[in-house]
Amino acid sequence: MALAALGVGIAIVAIVLATSRPSGGTGTTAWPADPPGLQQRLEAAGLQVLTAEGQVQHTHQHLDVFVDGARITVPAGIGIDTTAGIISPIHTHDATGIIHVESPVVRDFTLGQVFDVWGVTFDAHCLGETCDGNGRVLSVYANGQPVSGDPRALVLQAHEEIVVAIGTTGQLPSPVPSSYQFPAGY
Repeated sequence: MALAALGVGIAIVAIVLATSRPSGGTGTTAWPADPPGLQQRLEAAGLQVLTAEGQVQHTHQHLDVFVDGARITVPAGIGIDTTAGIISPIHTHDATGIIHVESPVVRDFTLGQVFDVWGVTFDAHCLGETCDGNGRVLSVYANGQPVSGDPRALVLQAHEEIVVAIGTTGQLPSPVPSSYQFPAGY
């Protein structure tokens, strides 16, 4: 009986692992959008707490995220708390990976702020709960080119394709995406 229960437990774990880290397609949502605490995250990141999208600066970037070779979905609703009626100048509307910068003032916004708004750990060594070491490296690319220095400081540019990947060099996307076909009007 105990062996049968163990077998069922192992099968469930295998199914969860297989479905939570697909090797292609749209990816898994390892880190969902997290509206609770948004106002505090915005204040800590030096971002305005807005009640509507800003109209002065309006740009879009595309973000691809990979952990150990698995594509991670950039979810809809990052930076939006409909319950509290607030929105970040950096947010997502859907799960395409398109980042919207819609600000009431013109200023630089950074990749680090994207992850701060999302509520996901991101620094020179870690992405979420996964850190470099033991063969893993954190790699960041902008338009297919490696980003050197502090990846959090990467200033977001209009129509930029950004890739953040942590894993072994063999787990990096190949080729590294260097552009994104934005919808008309973006």
